[in-house]
Amino acid sequence: MTLIDRYFPDLTPRQREQFAAMPALYEEWNARINVISRKDIAHVEEHHILHSLAIAKTGLIVPGETVLDVGCGGGFPGIPLAVCYPEVQFTLVDSIGKKIKVVKEVAAALGLTNVRAEHCRVEQLDGGRSRFDWVVSRAVTDLSTFVGWTWSRTTYGILYLKGGDLTAEIAEAGRKTEQLPVSTWFDGEFFETKKVLVLPKK
Repeated sequence: MTLIDRYFPDLTPRQREQFAAMPALYEEWNARINVISRKDIAHVEEHHILHSLAIAKTGLIVPGETVLDVGCGGGFPGIPLAVCYPEVQFTLVDSIGKKIKVVKEVAAALGLTNVRAEHCRVEQLDGGRSRFDWVVSRAVTDLSTFVGWTWSRTTYGILYLKGGDLTAEIAEAGRKTEQLPVSTWFDGEFFETKKVLVLPKK
């Protein structure tokens, strides 16, 4: 049983296939284009795929919604979430072109039709016009800066993965923020200080 199967027992056979294929795909692409640190690629399932899926454990994203992943890197958390939510449309953006290339290749290899990947800064996406139900990301910058980049682009709020003592960051951001410990859902030392920050729009 994989880690994903352990924590998500209700996946469809297709989703299980996609998650099972993901580590090898990232290992293959990482050997060509370094998007995950060399020492961390051996832990891609726990440190990247499962960590991304902590957002799914909140139960806040529902079918039919739209999600923007800002600073997605090689596709986290967007790619694992897109497998988890086939009826949700995901837009992944990153300012580094080689990372978006990996996102596109991995999404194509997994047969994901609900992923759009764009090489740009979030301010430039769709000329700044489009809005999304949720914005997600994984520790791309301090929370206050991230809120400044994305608050106008979301209808329901921000779901942000970050670790450590975030008291000062949350205070500086000045928005209502709930801290959900990832260790509530997943076992292991890696998750002990990790949190999903929920910043509701309303």
